[in-house]
Amino acid sequence: MQINKDLIAASSTPMILAILAEADSYGYAIIQRVRELSGGHLEWTDGMLYPVLHRLERLGHVKARWEVAESGRRRKYYRITSQGRKQITEERRQWQAVDAALRSIWQALSLFVSASQPASVTLLSHGA
Repeated sequence: MQINKDLIAASSTPMILAILAEADSYGYAIIQRVRELSGGHLEWTDGMLYPVLHRLERLGHVKARWEVAESGRRRKYYRITSQGRKQITEERRQWQAVDAALRSIWQALSLFVSASQPASVTLLSHGA
């Protein structure tokens, strides 16, 4: 299943903040964690991730620091700030409202669609 780019973009802030609420992390590890948590449905790229991280840094939701990995390679690690923790709470509240609205709409539409279809079609569409 391919997820719409607009939906990926809209959900990137709460996902990044939630991952950083778990632990400090760097770009590639964040991309891997998104892939893992989404069951492979979300495939982020550097070009999508870093502009969001930079925006979150400008807003004060994350702080960055450079560290040298055991391999000798420098990595920029990001950590969530207290302001970022407040933001993730707000993001979660908003996404829960969107989720509830969509579930309500889809429930109402499925009842409407079910009432207008022959019984055999209704049973097949609901997995009977």
